[in-house]
Amino acid sequence: MTHKLFWQDPYRTEAATRVASVLGTEVTLEETIIYALSGGQESDRGTIGGRPVLAARKDGLEIRYHLDEGHGLKAGDPVALTIDWPRRYRLMRLHFAAEIVLELVYKTLGPIEKVGAHIAEDKARIDFAWEGAITPHLPMLAEAARSIVASDQPILSAWSDEAAERRYWKIAEFAEVPCGGTHLKRTGEVGAIDLKRKNIGKGKERIEIYVP
Repeated sequence: MTHKLFWQDPYRTEAATRVASVLGTEVTLEETIIYALSGGQESDRGTIGGRPVLAARKDGLEIRYHLDEGHGLKAGDPVALTIDWPRRYRLMRLHFAAEIVLELVYKTLGPIEKVGAHIAEDKARIDFAWEGAITPHLPMLAEAARSIVASDQPILSAWSDEAAERRYWKIAEFAEVPCGGTHLKRTGEVGAIDLKRKNIGKGKERIEIYVP
């Protein structure tokens, strides 16, 4: 099972490790800094031994990386890993902006069901089962989210069950939430937050989240 260095230090951009297994174009690693799509957060862009990672997928507690045909790697080979840091950092900022907004929705709008989420490089989105328009609530949600960001509070990220690789984040006196994403150190890193509403069909509402 791959040791996931992106939880230990999500700000790390390079690492040296060895190939653990090879099956055609898919490889696994002894250690990794390259995050795979999970919880709506997109995979990192990165390289393994100078070869671009075309896709990354979770397989239970394992991560499998898809490389080009003819990559030439074999189990035991030493490889250098890199990630596209500007992309990772934007994903981290948008991810946590979305986490803050989601918790505020739960706290202020009462019973509401999240039915989808996605964190991309340009924006984050959260989808809800909701009758009517969520637009009237956006100014309040945005103001509350900006207040949390401006307070520049520390964000704790830790294990809730290490054997099962379950993690959580916590902001004191705000929320403690199960989440296996890559997290910022402080809320102030999120920066300015802008919220927009999008109707995605009868009985559904989407909040789109933007940061500079």
